[in-house]
Order: sequence, then structure tokens, then C-alpha cells
Amino acid sequence: MENPFKKKTDNNANIEIEDVEESSVEENNKENAEDECVNENSEEITEKDNPLQEKYEQLNNQYIRLAADFDNFRKRTEQEREALLKYGAENTLKKMLEVLDNFERGMKAIETVDDCEKVKECYNLAYKNFTDVLSKAGLETIKAEGETFDPNFHEAVMQTPSSEHEENTVITELQKGYKIGDKVLRPTLVNVAFNRPT
Repeated sequence: MENPFKKKTDNNANIEIEDVEESSVEENNKENAEDECVNENSEEITEKDNPLQEKYEQLNNQYIRLAADFDNFRKRTEQEREALLKYGAENTLKKMLEVLDNFERGMKAIETVDDCEKVKECYNLAYKNFTDVLSKAGLETIKAEGETFDPNFHEAVMQTPSSEHEENTVITELQKGYKIGDKVLRPTLVNVAFNRPT
């Protein structure tokens, strides 16, 4: 058996070398052809990707503008909120200045008055003016006396046994409660009736 790794004669060696050279040339030609195909394909892909690239850039620009608009909106909203917190009571305080003026006028008027009825009259006018301003600002008194006890609006500080009133009825109002809209500013302090078991 012949050793396949053993060198052959010159003729065979020349043939083998020629075969190797031809095969390497063919491989190089194939590689070049493949490279050309890849280049052509990449050119086709970039041409096809151009509309997608344009769409991407358009959407990216829209996103950047939208993000900037939202950031501006957020900053503006924050400034408005700060202004509301800082100056929100401005209208109410302007109305309260009228009440302050009336108190000052009343104080000057009662300096020379000996009649107690005149003092009462000045006080009542100032009080009415004050409550009117608060009502216009949205302040409401919470009804309590004679109403059924409601823990959302009333705070029971006393309980009194009573046969005249139904159970859980507010007998007396100890301190007025106030609300603005649906929000309770201060609950009414009340005395609530309860019936003793017999």
C-alpha cells in the first residue's frame, strides 16, 4: 500500500502544484464574487433603509419636541402651584380689609360714646360684615343642634341621657364648626343624647 504522505515523482508533484494553484485561484474568485454580492446587497439595504431612517428621524424629532413641551408644562404648572400657595389668600384678605376698616371706625366711634346700646350696635354691624365676607369666601357653618350626630361633621365631647330626644341626636352645640365646600375645616363640638336602658 502506498503512503499517501510520501512525495511523488516530479511529474505528479507538478500536477499537484498546478491543481493547488488552480483551486486557490478559483477560491479567490469565489471570495471576490461573494464580496461583490455582499457590497451590492448592502447598497440595496441602505437604499431600502433610507425611508425607515427618515421615519425614525422624524419620530425622534417629534419625541424630543414632545419631551421639551412636557418639561415646559411641568415647570409652568409648578410655578402656578407655588403662586397659588403664596398668593391664594389674596382675594380673601382684600375682602377682610373692609372688615378691618369697619373695626377701626367702630373703635373711634365708641371712644366718645357712653351709651352701651351704641357699642352693641357697632359690634353687631362689624360682626355681620365679617360673617358676610367669610360667607362670600365660601365658609359655611355646619348645622348641629337638633341634627343626627354625624362623625364626619360633629365631634361629641359630651353625652347626656335624655328621654325627650332620640338617641344620637345633637342636644347642644358647644362650639361652631365650619366647612368650605365638602371639606371640614373644624368639626362642631356637640353634646349628644343617648337613652338609658330601662
